[in-house]
Amino acid sequence: MKWSLFLLFASVVLAADGPRLFYSRAFPGSTPAYFDLTVESNGDTAYREAVDDDLPSKFHLAESEAKEVFALADKLDHFKHPLEAPVKVAFMGTKTFRFEEGAEKNEVKFNYTEDVNAQALQDWFERMAESSEHRENLERAAKYDHLGVVQAINLLASAYERKRLVALDQFLPILDRVAKNETYMHTARALAAEIAEAIRKSQP
Repeated sequence: MKWSLFLLFASVVLAADGPRLFYSRAFPGSTPAYFDLTVESNGDTAYREAVDDDLPSKFHLAESEAKEVFALADKLDHFKHPLEAPVKVAFMGTKTFRFEEGAEKNEVKFNYTEDVNAQALQDWFERMAESSEHRENLERAAKYDHLGVVQAINLLASAYERKRLVALDQFLPILDRVAKNETYMHTARALAAEIAEAIRKSQP
C-alpha cells in the first residue's frame, strides 16, 4: 500500500513539474465564446469554458495522443516565434498557445496561421474540446433528458466517424451505462453498445 501511494505521489509531482501545454480560443459570438485546455505531459487534460471555472471537465489522452501533441509543440520550438500569417483574413477568434516547463514559459497568440504544425496542433486542441463537449452533452441527456439520448449518441457517432474524437476511453463509462439501462429507449441502448464496441476494437 505504501509503495502504491508513493507511485501515485511521484506521478502527481512529475506531472506538476513536467511540460504543460495550454490552448485557448476567444471568439465572442461563437458557442462557446471562450474555452481553454491544459494538457500535462502524462496526458491529463482539463477543459474549461470560463477562465474562472473551478470545476473543469477532465479526461486523459492516450499515451500516443499526448506524445503527438507534445511533438508538435517541439516542432514549433515551444512557441518562441510568431505564428500569425501575414495575410488579411476574417477574424476567427484569438488563439493562444502556451508552453510551460519549470522556469520556461512561452506564449504566442494568433488569429490565423499558415504554419502546418501549428494548424495540426490547433486541430488537436479543437478535437479535445469537441470530445469533451460531446461527452458532457451525452451525460447531461442521460441524466435529465432520456428522450434526447438518441440525438446525443447520434451526434457522438457522427463525430467518431469523422475522427473528431480523442481520448476515446472517456466515453466508455457513459456508453456502457446507457447500453445496460432498460429505462432508455432500445434504439439508444443499441447505439450506445455499438459505439462502445467500436471504441474497444479500435484500442491497441
